[in-house]
Amino acid sequence: MIDYGSPQYKRISLTMAMGSFLIFCNLYLFQPIMPLFASEMNISATKVNWIFASTTLMLSLALVPWAICSESYGRKKVLLVGLFLPPVVHLFLLFRTDFTSIVIARGCMGIALAAFVSVAVAYMAEELSPKALSQAVGGYIAANSLGGITGRIAGGILTDWFNWQTAVIVISVITLAGAFVVLRTLPEQRYFTPERQRFSHQNRLMLQHIKNKNVWFAMLVGGLNFALFVNLFSVIGFRLSEPPYSLPPSITSLIFLCYLSGTVSSHFSGRWALHFDPVSGMLTGAVVSCMGMCLAYYDSITMMILGLLLISLGSFFTHALAYGWVSQKAPAAKATATALYLVHYYVGGSLGGFFLIYCWQHGGWKTVMTGASVLYLLIFFLSYKLKRTKATTAAAMQIV
Repeated sequence: MIDYGSPQYKRISLTMAMGSFLIFCNLYLFQPIMPLFASEMNISATKVNWIFASTTLMLSLALVPWAICSESYGRKKVLLVGLFLPPVVHLFLLFRTDFTSIVIARGCMGIALAAFVSVAVAYMAEELSPKALSQAVGGYIAANSLGGITGRIAGGILTDWFNWQTAVIVISVITLAGAFVVLRTLPEQRYFTPERQRFSHQNRLMLQHIKNKNVWFAMLVGGLNFALFVNLFSVIGFRLSEPPYSLPPSITSLIFLCYLSGTVSSHFSGRWALHFDPVSGMLTGAVVSCMGMCLAYYDSITMMILGLLLISLGSFFTHALAYGWVSQKAPAAKATATALYLVHYYVGGSLGGFFLIYCWQHGGWKTVMTGASVLYLLIFFLSYKLKRTKATTAAAMQIV
């Protein structure tokens, strides 16, 4: 296994971080301009959410099939598919601009992006030592946030200055260039042997992961956490684009700079996991995020920004710890386990959007807080159950 601080570790961690950055640029490119689409196409906020939800939903559905492909054909090949396909999908968007075509294209984009997302952590888990993995996952998640920031701000500013097609072209060119860099620099795996396995066998492995409460509860925490995080930002975007603020996309997209607090906290999560209880860290992150939601209640841009900083800080901390927990605690088929975690994660983001945006349309921020509080309570409950399960498992191992 590759140790923390070695040249191979640095090469893998930096290359995977760059790939992650590109993937999340593409994933979140359209999020800040959804209010603009709603206005120009004269459709409701709930309906326009399909532009974002189709991407995350199809990504979640494609994760396990891509993970299964990687078990048979190798992780690196699947990772590269995830980087080379997005520019191809974006070509379609340049010729079809009606709402239905955009939703379909963004759904295809989710399938393409899932290839990289599904096996990235599994690749690192199989190549790196436990200490190196904890640090690398933190860096990988930090790159997620930086990619999300860049994609959203680029989408907002380029759309406001030119049009959304220009934003698509710029991100596609950057992604294609980055894909060639990853092709040249990412090492071939040394600690993984491809095996051609039947789909029924993979289904049994997935059922084993779900039956393993020590793993499944962390997956549920990840799904609820993302449902809150990404969609609280979406609702704030709609809030700022409407009176009395009526801000343009180039300005509202700047709220995603608040992701920088998540970049810091996700990187720190690796150190937390080495010295403290990861489950307590997941719970702490959720509490911080909930505090941010409450701060954003006040009708002040300053308070909204402070609230978003806390939401990002807490949510990324929880996500990095839960993601790393699943990759370490899954006894076998780690690619399938991490893919299944991300299924929960992105399904949560997709469904959470319809839930929280519906709350926004039918009661404003107070109703959003009420709906979100239910989800936070579920995270607190699952963290408690995960802690109990962990203690029970540890006690059983001591007896044996």
